[in-house]
Amino acid sequence: MKRILSLLLCVTAGPASAEIDYGASGYIDIRLVSPADETSWLQGGLGKTRFGKGDSGVQFGEAVGQGYVMLMPELLALTVLRIEPEQRTFVDALEAYLRYRPVSTSAWRWSIKGGAFFAPFSLENTEVGWSSYWTITPSAINTWFGEELRTIGGEGTLDWRTPSGTLQLVAAAYGWNDPAGVMVADRGWTLSDRPTGLLDHLRLPDSSLILFGEIPPGRTPIFEEYDDRAGWYAGISWDDAAGWHLELERYDNLADPAAHHDNDFGWRTKFWNVGASWKFDEFTLLSQALTGDTAIVPFAGFISTTDFDSAYLLAGWERGDWRFAVRGDWFQTKTRTTFGDSPALSENGHALTTAVSWLPHDWVRLTGELLWIESKRDERAIGGVDPKQNNTQVQLSARFYLE
Repeated sequence: MKRILSLLLCVTAGPASAEIDYGASGYIDIRLVSPADETSWLQGGLGKTRFGKGDSGVQFGEAVGQGYVMLMPELLALTVLRIEPEQRTFVDALEAYLRYRPVSTSAWRWSIKGGAFFAPFSLENTEVGWSSYWTITPSAINTWFGEELRTIGGEGTLDWRTPSGTLQLVAAAYGWNDPAGVMVADRGWTLSDRPTGLLDHLRLPDSSLILFGEIPPGRTPIFEEYDDRAGWYAGISWDDAAGWHLELERYDNLADPAAHHDNDFGWRTKFWNVGASWKFDEFTLLSQALTGDTAIVPFAGFISTTDFDSAYLLAGWERGDWRFAVRGDWFQTKTRTTFGDSPALSENGHALTTAVSWLPHDWVRLTGELLWIESKRDERAIGGVDPKQNNTQVQLSARFYLE
């Protein structure tokens, strides 16, 4: 495993140079899993967890390598690569971008970034490889951000720094994300720590394919462009010197819901996201809420729109080598069409996550996590499964870091 990670880091680090600052980091993650009873969405089921029926025992989580090169003090190049068992290619990229941020000696600071990268919407997934600081599995909101959203384009930020805190404005324009929304509509929300690689396709639910008269299995691309028009997002945030943070973002991929290539369609996806955090001594509170909709027009005279909503609250406590976290999630979708509501593709659910992490050394993190999810989705009946499911996933993760 160490050889695999070393290969990833060598690829991302770039050529050696006496004048250029560069470096690399990463990790290998090995799991011991007691999975949920329902078949995972990764295997074509409607299970909400990464691991499902048949996935018990030792599992290879992933190997992630991040490399950066400071081409000049203001210009950073960064790449994040991953090896993961379910992806289409042996090595896939999660991010690859250039960032220009000139040195500022005033209260104002700006930066621009171009390439492929995660939108800055997550309060949980702040670690390398879009991983969570507090848990193994992120919230439903941040799971979805990692699965379906990627900024392939440009982003600009403007900071105003004051003694009381920092106000930031962010705006971006991007392409190649027209299918975003298909999974939350056809499959619903999930809680999983597996962001989508830039070369990967996502497994569609077998029951959705049967419902639409197609033959399983089926996959869908996520990072594609069908209508040659750019999407955008914009946001505002405040980091207070007293330890609290507020942010608000608007996202709209501006996809033409009638545009398609073969059997893959554009989905017009837009939403509001609001987040807040507060840190006091050893305690941290995180919360996000999201509301939006996604629409498709597969043929003239017919439109299907899925409204989606989710929220979570996470409480964390850390002391010395230990971190403890508990999180509650709520999520729902409602699909309505030209001919009326579609209960089969609508859902309601909630989840509870508890996690304990021990970091005895800089190079290792051991995390135990219990994830319980209750959800109701009538689409399950197509596969002969009770629409209402209670599922529990238990994981022990051993993550080995290399700097």
